[in-house]
Parts: sequence; structure tokens; C-alpha cells
Amino acid sequence: MTQQSDRYADLTPPFTWVALGMALALFMGASVAAADEWRVHPWTKAGDATTLFAETRKLASNGLPDGLIAENSEHKDILSAWYSAPTTRYGHSILGDGIEAGALVVKLGTGETRTLKLPDSAVFEDRYPRLADLDGDGTTEVITIRSSLSHGAAVTVYGLDGDVLIEKATTEFIGRSNRWLNIAGIARFSGTSGKEIAFVRTPHIGGTLFLYAYSNGQLRQTASLHGFSNHQIGSREMRLSAVVDIEGDGKMELALPSDDRSVLHIVGLADGKLLEVGSARLPGRIDKAIQVRGTGSDTRFVVGLDNSGIYEITR
Repeated sequence: MTQQSDRYADLTPPFTWVALGMALALFMGASVAAADEWRVHPWTKAGDATTLFAETRKLASNGLPDGLIAENSEHKDILSAWYSAPTTRYGHSILGDGIEAGALVVKLGTGETRTLKLPDSAVFEDRYPRLADLDGDGTTEVITIRSSLSHGAAVTVYGLDGDVLIEKATTEFIGRSNRWLNIAGIARFSGTSGKEIAFVRTPHIGGTLFLYAYSNGQLRQTASLHGFSNHQIGSREMRLSAVVDIEGDGKMELALPSDDRSVLHIVGLADGKLLEVGSARLPGRIDKAIQVRGTGSDTRFVVGLDNSGIYEITR
């Protein structure tokens, strides 16, 4: 912001503060209207952090020690997916230990399983795959966080070719070892029939939120915005973000923390750009799963902070 202020420092009347605000908004590619400031209330209802933010997915009994099973509620070509083949060959320990996955397993609608094993140069630096029909063609894609031991993380999409599990598409690796990303949500952010993948690249060192669309066997970046995090380094909790519909129009928004996790931002896609549409400043840092209650004008969030506080966020 300092550079932008310096850019306009030599302007003289009749250049007004209103004109300055409009010029800055245009410069940033944003709307002139400010984002809504949401209200923060101490949580006074029943439920403590253990119950409010509990993980409900099942552990994969033959997978990672802390790996979870993803179940499909959309299509029946792939019923579920999980990671297997635990390995310590990476040792980044971004999720609290040095054990990552060397293979991906899917359970087919027939009840059979298929396994895809990674080469020794890569791991799945992740706790659970995500299952979604990204391109609206009636088949399921499996979305993962795959890390190269030498080039860091990427989002990689797998799917079935007949009954064989294969790689379908991938983003580029970040570019160096021990650089990670965390998937923030998969939803219809643009309002089309397809779903975009939202993820935060390097959430611990100045994170950037990216949106990628999948079509014709390729992942294509559609938007990005800097200044976010959705993970606390060393934590197993990967749900520091949530997909919401604050307008009730079927076009989804994303709620996620600022880069220092002290502000909850609500971000939406408009005219091909990610814009903040709401925010709430908190008396601590978010370190637990973001809970969504209600939809449309009744959307509320429940967040847990690193100071043990629990708060409800409303319009």
C-alpha cells in the first residue's frame, strides 16, 4: 500500500480523497464499495472446542496413521478414496510428523480397489484425498496434494480410465523442496456447471489463494489473490477454510484466514477476479476448523482461536 500512496503523493487539488479511493480501487482491480465488516461474538452456546471442531471422517485402517477416508456423495464410479504406503522419505513434517503417503487407493462402485503408487521422488503430503466432479461430465476426479522431494507441492488430479486409476492433470510444483500448499475448497465459485479448486500456496510464509478450473484434461489458473493462510505449521488440522453461499444464489464464496490468521476473510469471484466481500477481525489466531452455520443472509461462522477462545461471526 505504501507504493500506491507514494504514487499519488504529488497530486494536488482538486484531486480529492474520493477520487483517490476510486483510483486505488481501479488500480487494484477491485470494486469501489468496501467489503462488509462482520460482527464477532463470544460463543455462549453448548459445546466446547473438542466437540464443535471434531473430525467426523473415518480413519483409514490400512493407510496413514492419521489418514482419513474421503467418501463420494455425488457419483458412484468411485465410492471412496484414501492414502496408503506410509513413508518417511520426505521428512518435511508440515502436518506434524515425518510420515507421508506413497500411494493413493480408490474403492470402485463394484467394490474393487485400485492403487496408484508414486515414484520414490514424490509423496502425497496430505491427510485425505477429495472427490468431486470437476468438469460436470458425470465422472469423479480425485484431487490430491502431491509433493516432489526436490520441487515442493502441487495439486494433482487423478481419475479412472476404464477401471485403471491414472493421473489426469497437475499444476506445476512450487519450485523448491519444503514448500507446501493446502487445498481450501472445491466448489462452483464461478457459478458454472464445473467446480474450481481453491488452494493457498505457501500458507505459512505469505500465502496466495489460487483458483484452478479443470477441463479437457487440463488444470487452468483462473484467479489469484495474495494475503491468506489456511494452516498452522505442524498441525494436522487442514480445515482452516470453508465454502459458503452468503448470497443464497448458488455461486459459492470461500471463508479463510488472513496470512497471520487474525482476520476471517470472505472472498468471492466477480468478473473473473477474486474480491473480498466480508471480513471479521478476531482477538486471536484461527487454529481450528471453520464451521459454517446457515446459508444466504443467515450465514454464520464458528471459529476456534489459539488462545482457546471460541467465537461466532455474523453479519
